[in-house]
Amino acid sequence: MRELGFLSFVPNHGGTAGAATALEDGLRLFETAEALGYGTGWVRGRHFEPYLTSPMTFFAAAAQRTSTIGFGTAVLGMRYEDPVRLAEDASTVDLLSGGRVQLGISTGIAGYGPILDPVFGTSERSFRDEAEARASRLLEVLQGEPLGTAGSGYESIPAGAELRLQPLSPGLRDRVWWGGGSLGTAVRTAEKGLLLHCSTLNTEDTGAPFAEAQADQITAYRERFAELHPDRASKVAVGRIVVPLLDDHDRRIHEEFLTGYASGMDDEGRPLSGPPFRFSAVLSGGVDEIVDALAADPAVQATDELVVTLPANGDAAAHERILRIVAEEIAPRLH
Repeated sequence: MRELGFLSFVPNHGGTAGAATALEDGLRLFETAEALGYGTGWVRGRHFEPYLTSPMTFFAAAAQRTSTIGFGTAVLGMRYEDPVRLAEDASTVDLLSGGRVQLGISTGIAGYGPILDPVFGTSERSFRDEAEARASRLLEVLQGEPLGTAGSGYESIPAGAELRLQPLSPGLRDRVWWGGGSLGTAVRTAEKGLLLHCSTLNTEDTGAPFAEAQADQITAYRERFAELHPDRASKVAVGRIVVPLLDDHDRRIHEEFLTGYASGMDDEGRPLSGPPFRFSAVLSGGVDEIVDALAADPAVQATDELVVTLPANGDAAAHERILRIVAEEIAPRLH
């Protein structure tokens, strides 16, 4: 493990009246993380939930208050993204930040289709096919490929000129990640020449323990990537929910999250109801316990970046405390 990142939902627990404060808390968290030596701050992209819904807008603000930390999306479901507009926003933020955007994408969760399709628009293609088509289009746009022509002339563009992404940020295409969750997805990610982001969720149950199955995904990805892209280096990020419990205050703050997370699944991370997914366990307890758990995790040992996934609940101070404990007491013992 060579790099340390974190993932925040940028939660808003205060409703409409608390939205501005929640965003400010998120920006301060990025500032704190940079000072602690984190390489990348990742965020979720959530629609209609009390979390961050506009990552690129948020990153544009964060870019003006930081100088080194990267900005990652983990991950944007492409079924409900406009690939050209996303490319314009991501490229703009990448240029504003000096090349710090790590653009994580995936198909999204098909089960949300009946809810979100009426809002964002239906498609004649299946959920997956529509998402894959939009993802492919995004990669074409970021590559700077022609998207159309100006015809007889368009605004400042002369007649017959090709329409390409403006502004184009060189190198951003090579910093596109795909959210993995299965062995097949890992292989396809390598075939697309993308980086692999493994979260706290596996979308298939192979029967193997969660971390072992994820380690198998990483191995398959690296082998296929090396075969098809020998001139490039593969890269993997692995997320783990880390909740240090060093005193009674920590236990009190995180008790609701820990209890709620565990109550929805069995001891192997299988949901008690719902699709056949597998979830990673929360790594909680003292520093020694967490270090031992991470050191014994084959996926963590195989990754390039450990992403500390913060609980969706908890206040800004609690999240900052987790980042500080990991950076100062846990991460140094993993290198």
